[in-house]
Amino acid sequence: MSRVCVFLADGFEEIEGLTVVDILRRAGVDTQTVSITEERMVTGSHKIPVQADVCLKDADFTGTQMLVLPGGMPGTVNLGACQELTELLVRFHEEGKKVAAICAAPSVLGDLGILKGKRAACYPGFEERLAGAEVVYEKVAVDSNVTTSRAMGTAVPFALALAQQLASPEKAEEIKKGILYGHA
Repeated sequence: MSRVCVFLADGFEEIEGLTVVDILRRAGVDTQTVSITEERMVTGSHKIPVQADVCLKDADFTGTQMLVLPGGMPGTVNLGACQELTELLVRFHEEGKKVAAICAAPSVLGDLGILKGKRAACYPGFEERLAGAEVVYEKVAVDSNVTTSRAMGTAVPFALALAQQLASPEKAEEIKKGILYGHA
């Protein structure tokens, strides 16, 4: 079974983080929320408190196939300032494992050099932070082991793209139909 870690920092965009968790768990993907703070309780950018499954200092990444960064402010800044997380992202990328980010968070990947030579999407205004990437304006950009997306409004297609990669295209389509996404 695939395992995914979604990183939560104070100021994360709640819908971007929790939509990924919800859809991946619906797909049967072992999905763990990881607080980058010393506390499991993390407060989102809209003051919604969310209790993470584990703190970064206690997390075990053995068997983890993907790391996911939700955007939001100042959540993205906090993610990028977390040395333990940035080192983990670089290691995962160098090992060819999957990394994903949405909204402003692709800037963290860009700052680490992970987007060089990749197609990548982000929230408008963060394009210059996607160092070496071919910036695209699609809802979701999947390029090799890197998946990026644009904003809260693209959280569902972003999460479905991750479900497609980690579970199966059929499972992602089943969820899409079940949540009436793109269906009236």
